[in-house]
Amino acid sequence: MNKYLLLGKLSFGMGDRFGHQGKAQLRACQLATDLGAHFVPVWNKSNREHTFIGTEPSSLRAEADAAVKALGWKKSYHVDADHIRLETVDRFIAPSDFFTIDVADTIGKPASAADVKAFVDRHPELIGTVSIPHIEHPFAITRAEVERVANKFLLATQDAGKIYQHIVKAKGAENFITEVSMDETDSPQTPPELLIILAALADQKIPIQTIAPKFTGRFNKGVDYVGDVKQFEKEFNEDLAVIAFAIKKYGLPPSLKLSVHSGSDKFSIYEPMRRALKKFDAGVHIKTAGTTWLEELIGLAEAGGDGLEIAKEIYAYAMDHVDEFCAPYASVIDIDKAKLPSAAVVNGWSSKQFVSALRHDQKNPAYNPSFRQLLHVSFKVAAKKGDRYLNALKKHEAIVAKNVTENLFERHMKPLLLGVKETVKSSPRREAVPA
Repeated sequence: MNKYLLLGKLSFGMGDRFGHQGKAQLRACQLATDLGAHFVPVWNKSNREHTFIGTEPSSLRAEADAAVKALGWKKSYHVDADHIRLETVDRFIAPSDFFTIDVADTIGKPASAADVKAFVDRHPELIGTVSIPHIEHPFAITRAEVERVANKFLLATQDAGKIYQHIVKAKGAENFITEVSMDETDSPQTPPELLIILAALADQKIPIQTIAPKFTGRFNKGVDYVGDVKQFEKEFNEDLAVIAFAIKKYGLPPSLKLSVHSGSDKFSIYEPMRRALKKFDAGVHIKTAGTTWLEELIGLAEAGGDGLEIAKEIYAYAMDHVDEFCAPYASVIDIDKAKLPSAAVVNGWSSKQFVSALRHDQKNPAYNPSFRQLLHVSFKVAAKKGDRYLNALKKHEAIVAKNVTENLFERHMKPLLLGVKETVKSSPRREAVPA
């Protein structure tokens, strides 16, 4: 296996579409570290987001470095080239040290018959009864089943290998972290499928440290998990067991962990995840993005005046372009149009009404998941406002930053690793302490 840059046991991916919340996000990591739950901060931004916003990957590196310097952060941190492909990776290579390789385009496309046969012949250990510690019932896997899984995923792992080698040639294997993303597909991978995928990735000599499978249930943008929580917990535990087994069996990095994409706001599964991570003494990578953009909107609305005005304008524009904005995210949103208030109604709202509808507080009867999801996918509207939006963020920095920090720390990090249920209570305002 190739050399690699080591990723810490627990890591937290933080998207910041407009590049103004790095310090507020890092502050959440400091607060978690103060309580003994150290998350390695990873700032992530995809090529699509850079294109929509009009930014370059170097801007994310500059933001991360500036936040680290300002807060005196002494531990590791990373910058993630999120969901990159061979045709988009080059401009990310210099500023990034974490690469999320997206192979969605080749999942389901068969590799050559010769490659499939060679893979199956190379892995007789995958055929028959496969017993894995901490999984109650052994897997019964036929040769035909391995061939079926290989036909679906082998080409994708070969694709990942090509992208990985491209980055190695440009950057050096020891200078970056590799994640492979397989979550943007139609159906979740079963634990036996995950085992076969990991064997194929090991064949590609990719020192993968995080893998993002598609889990059972729906991971809709900006709202809670939708699905059978008990079934998710069973699969999450089995996936952790498969990873532990594959690390030993195939010589994969001991730091290999699950990556949970669209991981923000999935409050109902944080406690099951926490139990499983404790049971296996395992790490995890949680990837968030849009939740910080929504906290910016909440902060602006809470500020009132011009901030609330901008938030209302964004919603009004989004309502005029609902189908256009929702189409690219159809598989990860569930918006009930009947529950979307009209722009005219929202225009008459107070700060409190707007914030109550948008903030993810399920105990608040005014919370509106459809309203929240529409705004989640409408960040392009803020980008169109250019300096007017960015200047509002600067003007109302204190209240926006407070919301960003509290959201990540109180409602995400604490429940995930400390077993504290999410709240909307203000976190203590303290001076930044070097972690």
